[in-house]
Amino acid sequence: MNLIILLLPIIAIVLMFRSQKKRQQQQQQMQTSLEPGAGVRTIGGLYAQVKAVNEETIELEIAPGVVTHFTKSAIAAVLDPLEYDAIINGRPADDELPEPEAEEAEPADAEPAEDKPLTLTKDSAAKGDAEGGAPASK
Repeated sequence: MNLIILLLPIIAIVLMFRSQKKRQQQQQQMQTSLEPGAGVRTIGGLYAQVKAVNEETIELEIAPGVVTHFTKSAIAAVLDPLEYDAIINGRPADDELPEPEAEEAEPADAEPAEDKPLTLTKDSAAKGDAEGGAPASK
């Protein structure tokens, strides 16, 4: 029983280190696969296109003619060309196309709505009093 209590924390620590190492390898692989023309998202949420890849830095074009320098570790994701185009140009992806809105039809047995407002205003109460209707409360 005591052996299980001692092994559980050790196993948990080994699994944490293993998953962290796997994430680091994925990040490093993504950084080495960067090439000019790819669309990327930085850790700050900036979308840009890769212009040049240097040893430690990367040049990103954030707007036509505007090039900035970032460290490679600042790149959060390399985007698919269609996804990058949809984000930059505001085009929805094929599966995100808005569905046509159906107009709500009135039921056939519904009575037409009156054009008169349902609430009384100060002016309409005075008008009803002048026409011989119920006196307006004061």
